[in-house]
Amino acid sequence: MAFKKAIANILKELIIPELSKIKDDVGSVYAKLEFTNKRLDDINLHLMDQSRRIDGLREELSQRIDAVREELTQRIDETNERIVETNERIDETNNRIDITNDRINRLYEVIVHRDEHSFLEQKVMDLERDVREIKIKIAV
Repeated sequence: MAFKKAIANILKELIIPELSKIKDDVGSVYAKLEFTNKRLDDINLHLMDQSRRIDGLREELSQRIDAVREELTQRIDETNERIVETNERIDETNNRIDITNDRINRLYEVIVHRDEHSFLEQKVMDLERDVREIKIKIAV
């Protein structure tokens, strides 16, 4: 039995200090683990807060984009209306130009006919003079 006591004393001298050290280390690990868990909880709260902020900003941004889209659509519609009006004015102007061109063409025809008329009138007068001269020569 003395042998058992000797072994028990040796084990107590060798193992108990190690167990005590291991117990202290485990306690330290638990303390660090609690601190780490608290930090993780704080970070999670912060992330949830940031997520809510992001969701709010996303909603606000979506509303702004919708407003800008609506404004742009309205401006595009107004611009299209102006383009249609401008095209109508251009068509009207082209019609007036066509009418003016027709008038110019008729005027040109009248002027050409007058020039031809003057030319023909001169020819007739020349022919009448020639006939008179021939009559005078025949009569003499």
